[in-house]
Amino acid sequence: MNEPEVSPVLDARLLPSAVAVWGSSAVGILFGAVAAWVLAVACAIPAAILTYAVVRRTSAGWARIMLVALLFGAGCSVVIGWRATEVEGHPLTRAALEGAWVSVEVEPSEDPHAVSGAAGQGQVFFRASVNSVTAQNHRYSGGGLVTIRAPSSSWLEVVPGQSLTVRGRASQPWRSDSTLAVITSEGPPVAVGEVPWYQRWASVVRTRFAAACSAALPPDQAGLLPGLVVGDTSALSPVVKDNFTVAGLSHLTAVSGANISILLGAVLLLVRAAALSPRVGAALALVALVALVALVAFVVVARPSPSVLRASVMGLIGLLSLVTGRRKQALPALSAAVIVLVVVMPELAVDWGFALSTTATGALVIIAPVWVDVLRRRGWPRWFSEMTAVSSAAFVVSAPLVGAMAGTFSVVTIVANMAVGPVIGIITVFGAVIALCALICPPIAVFVTPLVRPPMGWLLYVSERAAALPGASVVVPSGLIGALVVVGVLLAAALTLWNRISRWVVGVLVLGVVLALVFQHVFGGGRIAPGWVLVMCDVGQGDGLVLSTGDGRVIVIDVGPDPTSMDRCLNMLDVNDIALLMISHFHADHIGGLEAVLGGRSVAAVGVGSMLLPESGFRAVKDVAESHGVPVVSLRAGMELTLGSVNVEVLGPLLPAPRDTGDAADAANDQSLVVMAHTGAGRILLTGDAEVAGEEAILRSGTDVKADVLKLPHHGSRTTSSAFLEAVRPRLTMISVGDGNSFGHPNGEVLDELVSLGGAVVRTDVDGTVAVYGGGGGSVSIVSVPRGTIFG
Repeated sequence: MNEPEVSPVLDARLLPSAVAVWGSSAVGILFGAVAAWVLAVACAIPAAILTYAVVRRTSAGWARIMLVALLFGAGCSVVIGWRATEVEGHPLTRAALEGAWVSVEVEPSEDPHAVSGAAGQGQVFFRASVNSVTAQNHRYSGGGLVTIRAPSSSWLEVVPGQSLTVRGRASQPWRSDSTLAVITSEGPPVAVGEVPWYQRWASVVRTRFAAACSAALPPDQAGLLPGLVVGDTSALSPVVKDNFTVAGLSHLTAVSGANISILLGAVLLLVRAAALSPRVGAALALVALVALVALVAFVVVARPSPSVLRASVMGLIGLLSLVTGRRKQALPALSAAVIVLVVVMPELAVDWGFALSTTATGALVIIAPVWVDVLRRRGWPRWFSEMTAVSSAAFVVSAPLVGAMAGTFSVVTIVANMAVGPVIGIITVFGAVIALCALICPPIAVFVTPLVRPPMGWLLYVSERAAALPGASVVVPSGLIGALVVVGVLLAAALTLWNRISRWVVGVLVLGVVLALVFQHVFGGGRIAPGWVLVMCDVGQGDGLVLSTGDGRVIVIDVGPDPTSMDRCLNMLDVNDIALLMISHFHADHIGGLEAVLGGRSVAAVGVGSMLLPESGFRAVKDVAESHGVPVVSLRAGMELTLGSVNVEVLGPLLPAPRDTGDAADAANDQSLVVMAHTGAGRILLTGDAEVAGEEAILRSGTDVKADVLKLPHHGSRTTSSAFLEAVRPRLTMISVGDGNSFGHPNGEVLDELVSLGGAVVRTDVDGTVAVYGGGGGSVSIVSVPRGTIFG
């Protein structure tokens, strides 16, 4: 029976095999050895039936394709079942269940990453392959993967491929991905081996490239360009990172097929420029060899992340097609890449980055060309059709995965990606040239680097504007529910846009919203009017306040929990000169935005209290301050400072600091800085997260805490005493609290107590950013900026 001719573009014969390999590997990893064996049998039975049909020549072409897929699935299930059995019996798995101390010899497979969240301040983690394990005085040899978690101060120089001996406590993995255990170390590596020669070379390239960027570009651009070119995000500003995430542009800092395509294309162009025709056999072999060397070098420099590996294997398959004279076919190349990578590294089957990279590439191969044809038939220009189709296709397939992974849904990503699309190729090409120049002659790299400033400036501008739009990123439940919600939204949008009348209605509504936002930003509440005395910024579940000193400077008290909220608030207030930045205590919801606040502003000093615990939080603050050349000064109870027209008294903490560092997390709140500011709006009491014990200590000292304005301690927690509120008796109470927080802040009883005292209450989860103004006769007035307003 003659089989129909397969399209050279959409040759999908390998696709079922790729799905079978990926799916069977994922099932075995997520559900264990028993599930893998069951799936192997489930694949083997229909495979036997199809084998009989193929041998008897009674099957259609699809039967042979499905037979190959079932054989792949059965084989992978057997291998994964065997590996899962080994994992379940591994000594590190047993040690993790018991929380035992172990010593492991490992080789890192990636660079250290900062641990996010309050518990991870000052720590990094990285994945590594195991060479040997010593547990309970017994040494075991064998492989497997572990995650190492350790203090950032002694592990930042770790390089992939380097031999390390690590001692720490084993715990169970964070998720099911073939990882044997998480090893938490409290100190530096026990032993460190030599860095492989190829990694030394890669480190030289990355270091010189980063140095050239720092010498010739503004800080935000200098931190971003290495991420765009070689995936080095170590110097990426947290503000830029957050903007890219909200705007749906974070994929640009993960090296992918685009970088590989540009690299191979550049090699081909160079060879052709040297008059080596790719039609000549010898020249063709030379092209393939040069491209292969360039590809391997690029993978080493960029680190073998899932997207880099997937794109690299596709590039290798493309090179083989070029050498053998077969037309390159994108879908078979993608399918082959999935099969090869998942067979060699099964853990990729449950890796989010690999899934995002592969599905986005599949969308560009399968969906985008169809949409381009549809748009062109409607009269759209080719260039605009391709931009729209590529951005839309990648968004449609990746949005459900992002919703499941991160619990967010970006509604501006299509427009943002279309806006930056024209400059990405320019940036990548120039960046590669700069990296090559940095390796050969660093001064030439510094000379060439400014050429990339205009496109980089446009990229940063688009990300900032897109991220600042209200509702740019919508929160959805994480996991399967989040993916289903996103799919439902996409289907509803598709059905709405299918009808011409609906498209016009949606277009008019979108235009109206855009015009309203522009009007609000230009003429309305996009900024707070000058003359304010105190601003409580809406930073979510955290603290971030700004006191005006009356001479063009400000005092900042805490900087919020995330990299961007406080920075945007200070931009709205046009703050560039900070006379003093006070950190009330070292919990993450008060220090998270420090890097962004210090960046690009003049800051005289960072003031901290007497207790420098938790140590990880203090170390993070000290390291950031030192990196910006800002001194850290100690503020003690009884000190008085006069800055401009503001006099600041330090009232607390008055409790002794705990001797046991293990009690630091609990004691930190009561060790918060408590200050009284004498301003044009009267007495303002700023209390950090002080709780009952800290408040009572200040009351016992006989200090007069009566104030016109009170920043309610600890986001309105029930840990504030009635006696303290009675002593303060504020006319205005300000509560910095996150919308829908899981702590139940502010506490209802505390709110009732404030109402009984007769003062006004404002809170950021309801009123947004709030400004306090001083009036004649000691009066106080307030103005709020609604939540979601665009900050200029």
